[in-house]
Amino acid sequence: MATVPEIREQHPLRRYSNAAVALHWITVVLVLFQIWLGLSFADMPQGPQRGELFTWHKTIGATILILTLVRLTYRLMNPPPPFPPELPRWERVAAVWNHRLFYILLIGLPIGGLIAVSGFSKGPSTTLLGGVQIPVIPGISEQMGETVGEIHAALAWVLIALIAVHVAAALKQQFFDRPGRMSGRMPPFRPRTHEPVVQRSGER
Repeated sequence: MATVPEIREQHPLRRYSNAAVALHWITVVLVLFQIWLGLSFADMPQGPQRGELFTWHKTIGATILILTLVRLTYRLMNPPPPFPPELPRWERVAAVWNHRLFYILLIGLPIGGLIAVSGFSKGPSTTLLGGVQIPVIPGISEQMGETVGEIHAALAWVLIALIAVHVAAALKQQFFDRPGRMSGRMPPFRPRTHEPVVQRSGER
């Protein structure tokens, strides 16, 4: 993936494929739900309610990891649409690194969570919703699990900050930038000019 992605004149503007759009919005819903779960049980006393929320947190984390790996594979095989040339270089670079950091965190956070859980696990596996068992990582001490858990919590706040930046950039492009520059690449948003937006031929 290039540091500064491809730019190209686009008439009409090209948008993300249907598959990329679906993966994007499913990830959004899961990540927001995961953040709510994490904030909900973080300061709760030990007990059945906290345990239930924590099981949900582990399950959603595993789902996000799998979905992110699928999404990254799809992105590598189906590059995103090029940026329009009107977009300044610094914004293109910022967009690329924002997405890269998202991928790093959406892969790293679930793995870090598993390491943290492994440090406190009394058996060879941990339980997800529906009684699904996934193996823990052997050899993780309780102290290491606690340290990684603290890092996990700190990186969750980094993820929240990245989401805030991403949302602010999307709103800027949709409502404040010159019409037609970036809005419309990610449905359901549409260009303010009401010009047609298309996928690349053969994409779904």
